[in-house]
Amino acid sequence: MQRRWDVVVIGTGPAGLAAALSAREHGAREVLVIDREPEPGGILLQCVHNGFGLETFREDLPGPSYAQRYIDLAEKAGVRFLMDSMVLSVSRDFRILISNSQQGILEFQAGAVVFAMGCRERSRAQIRIPGTRPAGVYTAGTAQRWVNMEGLMPGKRFVILGSGDIGMIMARRLTLEGAEVVRVVELMPYLSGLSRNLVQCLQDYDIPLFLSHTVTNVLGNNRVSGVEVCAVDAQLHPIRESAEIIPCDTLLLSVGLIPENELSLKTGVLLDPLTGGPMTDNTGATSLEGFFAAGNAVHVYDLVDYVSQAGQAAGKSATLFAAGKLPARADVFPVRYEGAIRYGVPQRISCSSLAEEPLVLQMRVRQPMEDGAEFFVSAGIGGEATGELLFKRKFPYARPGEMVTLTVQTSAFASLKECGGLTVRVKEETA
Repeated sequence: MQRRWDVVVIGTGPAGLAAALSAREHGAREVLVIDREPEPGGILLQCVHNGFGLETFREDLPGPSYAQRYIDLAEKAGVRFLMDSMVLSVSRDFRILISNSQQGILEFQAGAVVFAMGCRERSRAQIRIPGTRPAGVYTAGTAQRWVNMEGLMPGKRFVILGSGDIGMIMARRLTLEGAEVVRVVELMPYLSGLSRNLVQCLQDYDIPLFLSHTVTNVLGNNRVSGVEVCAVDAQLHPIRESAEIIPCDTLLLSVGLIPENELSLKTGVLLDPLTGGPMTDNTGATSLEGFFAAGNAVHVYDLVDYVSQAGQAAGKSATLFAAGKLPARADVFPVRYEGAIRYGVPQRISCSSLAEEPLVLQMRVRQPMEDGAEFFVSAGIGGEATGELLFKRKFPYARPGEMVTLTVQTSAFASLKECGGLTVRVKEETA
């Protein structure tokens, strides 16, 4: 395998596949995608449920089918794949050190790099659940892989902690496989996943969801024998008198995802403390020139179609940089998300890119706004805001588990360079 590449993409999930395909479509001659797994597709390979591709392909596809569409397109376009390979380091001069099971240690030189490593699950240790350490405590994604790819059942009677999408989807999947899902408990007073999964995965199968509850103890010696569940108060502290022991043999954890950025951090890319992913602009550019990021490595998306769109933008920008055609960073300005917006991406915008396509801003709110929410994009940053309203849009609701997407047309940004950036706010409607 050759040693020099125009664009190297790390990760063959939906963001990496889309980035590699986009790089080829925008003129990159030599594009390589690297992944530690034996086959491309990323997390999509274990997501056998439908719900993928409605925006990208206008079809309702299972995860493996969505991945295969992109794999086929990438292979047809001439993208090269290097699987079963661990990226050990990436230097600022675009040298990539790799450990491959067949060829040993390899070093490649890239013209630009796209980080698309996806995300990982929070573990029991990270949320500090007390109790013994028996077998039978798994993350929801691990159980998903066992059931959908390995043909193994991790247990018979389940309690699921967390109302994340993977947890709710696995509640349905385990029920269909003959297991009993006793209940799903969620620490927060609101759902942390998509509302459609609440309906399709829990309510349709009569699986109870307990909001403002959490697991406070794990019981059992060799195997989980039960868990203690408590209600929590407004400060999320367990209410001890509400404690209940629920017999079960398996506890699944669906308690959040963390962008995978060990490589990004080691390379020197600046990370956002709120998202755990790289600070990027709307082209996918990070704080280091020539390094781009996309997908769940940047922040955790709720729909795979948005992941692919971010990959396409990063792949295009990486190609332009490798060819020496990416505009200088002098036209990059910050975006500030304020008030009830918990976080938003991108954190910066590139003015030159707005001449070709609209600006897409994506964010999550801090708490549910069920009576309506109106979002405002204004010129200026903080106390220096000009007050000029550039864009607004009203939604019937806004929820923490569902991303809000604002697509702002380029005509709104004629004076962006003068105002020095953007501020995004939300106003909750009252019934």
